[in-house]
Amino acid sequence: MRLHHKKVIALVSKDFEDLELWYPLLRLQEEGATVHLVGEKANAEYPGKYGVPATSDYTFSDIDPADYDGILVPGGWSPDKLRRYPEVLHMVQHMDQNNKPIGEICHAGWVLISADILKGRNVTSTPGIKDDMTNAGANWVDEAVVVDNHIVSARRPPDLPPYAKAFADLLADN
Repeated sequence: MRLHHKKVIALVSKDFEDLELWYPLLRLQEEGATVHLVGEKANAEYPGKYGVPATSDYTFSDIDPADYDGILVPGGWSPDKLRRYPEVLHMVQHMDQNNKPIGEICHAGWVLISADILKGRNVTSTPGIKDDMTNAGANWVDEAVVVDNHIVSARRPPDLPPYAKAFADLLADN
């Protein structure tokens, strides 16, 4: 269990992409990591796009990102909501400033754009937000997974296996 001493934030909000939250979360837990679901409200149930609910452990303001080793941002429509919370942007900026793993897939790039951390970074996302990513200064690449230092990005659900592995590997090495 190579990740037994690691703690990860998984952001959650209404209409997250079900697989993009659950697949990496379960993969990290299988390796021993503690993953906390963090949303606007604690102990609140958030429905995924396809109906699989997630119940938050903590609110955005309940946690200190310094206590965590990484953060996962799922896609779906939730990133458009998540990016509106200063606490979320602070968490992502903290992870970036401290070179802690940041995982983003599909539309999750919107959160990193709003956190203003993509200038000069190599990333991928769903092609639907390619222009948003490049307008934020990123170098967008059409690959399943892109690792740029501590940022791991992926395009969409079919890329989940290499995305979750890359994030877990980075977390283990960090």
